[in-house]
Amino acid sequence: MQQAEMLLQYYAAMHRHFGPSHWWPGETPFEVAVGAVLTQNTAWRNVEKAMGLLRQANALSPLVMHELSLPELEACLLPSGFYRMKAQRLRALLAFFARVAGQASPPNDPSLAFLRHLETETLRPMLLEINGIGPETADCILLYALQRPVFVVDAYTRRMCSRHGVVPPKINYHELQAFFSDVLPQETALFNEYHALIVRTGKEFCAKSKPRCKECPLGGFLERAVE
Repeated sequence: MQQAEMLLQYYAAMHRHFGPSHWWPGETPFEVAVGAVLTQNTAWRNVEKAMGLLRQANALSPLVMHELSLPELEACLLPSGFYRMKAQRLRALLAFFARVAGQASPPNDPSLAFLRHLETETLRPMLLEINGIGPETADCILLYALQRPVFVVDAYTRRMCSRHGVVPPKINYHELQAFFSDVLPQETALFNEYHALIVRTGKEFCAKSKPRCKECPLGGFLERAVE
């Protein structure tokens, strides 16, 4: 079976089981970008609590968040864990927005329209230069906030692919990303839903210990790989 056919069959099996994912939760691109930072090293339910506090403070726009004092921002981020570090990372992201816009402070534009003129090949390295923004966070911003066809990989992706024997266990981020993006159609909606389905499969079936392979929608592929 060719790689593209195999990956599309995996996608179809997960989609049949779970249905549409409607990812990433967020009312605006800025809210999605903030969520991508806050979800580092924590569960999404904790991110939702922090986002709720930011919403109560009317701080889910770049300029308003920029105008919060550091203690005010940290207080909103407390439920997400590592709140001091994440406050600094959000401030670095806001400073980047201001630089791109050529202003002293970021535009009060939750749509992030001021980033639209930048090509993905230019914008991605710029995001990676921001303190605390690694490949996964940068790609989440590109895919989910800015609707760019960039495939996001994470620990669930690595675990699933390694267990199925389709990639080496120590494959790096960019190689694993290329495993998907080089053969799949370059469609934002497909990349969005595929990553969401992998996360849902990972959480419900492909646990780090005691995986539920027999009940997993991808279990049949694993059995054939073993044979």
